Parts: sequence; C-alpha cells; structure tokens
Amino acid sequence: MAWTRNEMAERAAQELEDGFYVNLGIGLPTLVANYIPDNINVWLQSENGLLGIDEFPTQATVDADLINAGKQTVTARKGAAFFSSAESFAMIRGGKVNIAILGSMEVSEKGDLANWMIPGKKVKGMGGAMDLVAGVQKVVVLMEHCAKDGSPKIVAECSLPLTGRLVVNRIITDLGVMDITPQGVELIELAKDVSLEQIQAATGVELITSNLAVA
Repeated sequence: MAWTRNEMAERAAQELEDGFYVNLGIGLPTLVANYIPDNINVWLQSENGLLGIDEFPTQATVDADLINAGKQTVTARKGAAFFSSAESFAMIRGGKVNIAILGSMEVSEKGDLANWMIPGKKVKGMGGAMDLVAGVQKVVVLMEHCAKDGSPKIVAECSLPLTGRLVVNRIITDLGVMDITPQGVELIELAKDVSLEQIQAATGVELITSNLAVA
C-alpha cells in the first residue's frame, strides 16, 4: 500500500524549516500548505507577486481578485506582501527562496526535470518553473511514482522537453523518498507497506539502497 496524495503532501511538509521562504508548484504540491507544522513559521511565495499565502478560502472568505500563480483563489496571512511579478522573479532568481516543491512528469537519475509540457497534449505550461529550478536553494519533486499508463517517471534520461538540467535534489512519491546523488538515485525512505522490490520494479533506474534503514 502506498501513500495517499495527502500523505505525500504531509511527508513533503517535513522538508520545511522555520523561517523558510517556500514556493509550491501547481497541483499536488499546493496540498503541502495544509500540513505545515504548527511549530514553524514559513512564508509561501507565488510567482505572480505574493509573499505570505495562507490557507485556501472558504465560500465566506473567497476574494476572486486574490489568486496564486496557478489561478487558484487564496488568502493572505497577516504580514503578507504584494508586489509585481518582476520583483517576485528577482526574489527567485536572486536565490532568496529556500525551497521549491514542484510536480513533474519525468525526473532523470542525474536530476534533470521535465515538468512543463507533453508534446501534443494540453498542459499548464512553463510558468515560473524554469526560473525556480535555476534560482531556488533546493528543489524537491512531489509526484506519483508512475504515469497513468504505469510507466516509470524516474528514468535514466528524460524523453520529454526539459525544464532544467541537474536541478532536482530530492524526490517524494507515493512509494518513497529518494535523493539525487552523484552516484545515482538513492532510496532513503519507503512509504508505508511498500517493499523494496515493489519500488524498484516501478523505477526506471537501479536504486541505491546502501543507506536505507529497513524497519
């Protein structure tokens, strides 16, 4: 049994530290905001010029003019700042964002990321992803381990157009947590009730397991 989407987001939230400036990609990564530990203070940033995103609005609190970069309505926390997208990207390109948690369609064993288009299909597009992977201090990919057709999304070489080369630090999927190392993809944590054989069979490269703590 693998992690659910909410459990994946909860695990990704453990990557955050007190005082971090954080960018959450569209889709699954937005769920991470629901699991930020109460004992840490983090600031969620959006490429369209908002620092201090709060929880998603209710019917009573929704403001159609207050949206994130994925066009979802959001709320702003106390102390939030609004600014132009130019200043927002200056913050990203200047290395001021501590971590970005992004979705992906493919990740290579070297840390190449492909998350912005599938030729012939309609997807959201690049957005700020190219700037994020080049500018933030740490890139964590949060995605399902396999595509809808069952093919692995962690591969030797990406077949889709790249967002960035050698940019991914950590991958969190429904099957486990892996780090990109100079030697390859190192498995550091298995999801609940997932076996080593199961995650290896679903991965397009050989996993390094020498430091895996098996319960």
